[in-house]
Amino acid sequence: MRWTDLLRVGVHGLRSRPLRVTLSAVGIAIGIAAMVAVVGISASSSAELDRKLDELGTNLLTVAPGQSMFGEASELPLEAVAMIERIGPVESAAATGTVDAKVYRTDRIPANESGGIAVKAAEADLLDVVGAALAEGRWLDGAAGDFPAAVLGAGTAAALGVGAGPDVQIWLGGQWFAVVGVLEPVALAPELDTAALVGWDAAAAYLGFDLHATEVYARAAESAVTEVQAVLGATANPEHPEEVDVSRPSDALFAAEAAEASFTGLLLGIGAVALLVGGVGVANTMVVSVLERRGEIGLRRSLGATRADVRGQFLAESLLLSLLGGAGGVALGSLITASYAAWQGWPPTVPAWALGGGVAATAAIGAVAGLYPAVKAARLSPTEALTSP
Repeated sequence: MRWTDLLRVGVHGLRSRPLRVTLSAVGIAIGIAAMVAVVGISASSSAELDRKLDELGTNLLTVAPGQSMFGEASELPLEAVAMIERIGPVESAAATGTVDAKVYRTDRIPANESGGIAVKAAEADLLDVVGAALAEGRWLDGAAGDFPAAVLGAGTAAALGVGAGPDVQIWLGGQWFAVVGVLEPVALAPELDTAALVGWDAAAAYLGFDLHATEVYARAAESAVTEVQAVLGATANPEHPEEVDVSRPSDALFAAEAAEASFTGLLLGIGAVALLVGGVGVANTMVVSVLERRGEIGLRRSLGATRADVRGQFLAESLLLSLLGGAGGVALGSLITASYAAWQGWPPTVPAWALGGGVAATAAIGAVAGLYPAVKAARLSPTEALTSP
């Protein structure tokens, strides 16, 4: 028989058992959809991370005081930022300094209650260096940096339930500070999300800030990030470079991506189990089909069909059944990926290898699941098939 004849006979065989075929195809579709969706969502997340890193850059480095050899907290020199800016490949630098103060929505809240909100003094160019953006209001530049005004991180604004406005104030360090702005979440400096930022000079004037930086952010030329990272400690604190912690915030994002990849592998394993169950369903459908269609097999053999023809017919049915489920699974998985990515604001991405792999996997399952029933059907002699009950 020609392959077109096998295809036509296979389609006819499936159409004669629509409910059973549909249920078996659904089993395959669920497994493929799960695997395509897992790969697609992971790829969409990675695409969003790549987009974000392209936008924010991977050349941001942070410098913070570590601990002395006796386990005591160390301190960066007052000149740390100026010395870091003298490094040739460093394009810009800005600092924040931790202020010993608490933040409350009103002055009616007991002093022993705290929401874990940090107060940080911030230099005027911090926003540009860390790649942050304002959700509303203005930044601590100009006069705002000299007076009792604050910019809230995204998490802080949500926790306090306030936004920026001319009449909005918070109780900070035992006095009222006007809320002049609210930041968008800062991907490369998440510590700012849960902080209240005040101007560098205002923190010294109103809150007793000692002007020591506790976090210095430095942008280096992309081609010299590694070299700059190697000398930052000694530059920031020449007397005790071992007491300086230097990190690269983008490394944390890459680590998160690696952890997500491991989790994706686990979910792919679960999808493979579902696909295996679907393959068992296809095999069961085809075995039952052979038992039910003995008369048809015997009639075809008596009319001249060879064993190869019968074997090809049942293999074609099995392959078509699996491919039907696989196509539905690929479409469903792609739809799930697109919907979830749209909900998260990610670029929807489904790798071509996932789509092709899904179809190839279903074809392989169809061939394996249909092999035994096809061989069993081909071994029936015309007499045996026609006389069997």
